[in-house]
Amino acid sequence: MTLEQMKNVDIKTVDKSTLVDADTVRVDMNLSKIERMKETARQLINPYCFKCGKIAVKLAYADTTATVDDRMESFLRTC
Repeated sequence: MTLEQMKNVDIKTVDKSTLVDADTVRVDMNLSKIERMKETARQLINPYCFKCGKIAVKLAYADTTATVDDRMESFLRTC
């Protein structure tokens, strides 16, 4: 499956039994940041769509310079 196909998986119709549970991913923290990201993606098989327990998760990324930390801080300020 190509990255574009992975990105376009429909969370509403995906067969959840085909998704990897993120809780099963184990990554050596001694690896470099890039290698940890590669290993995580390799184990998830589809880094855009996976499970957390029984819940299917679909990630989408915005074309922005804001970091995850920036977004989390903004989110927490609005709670």
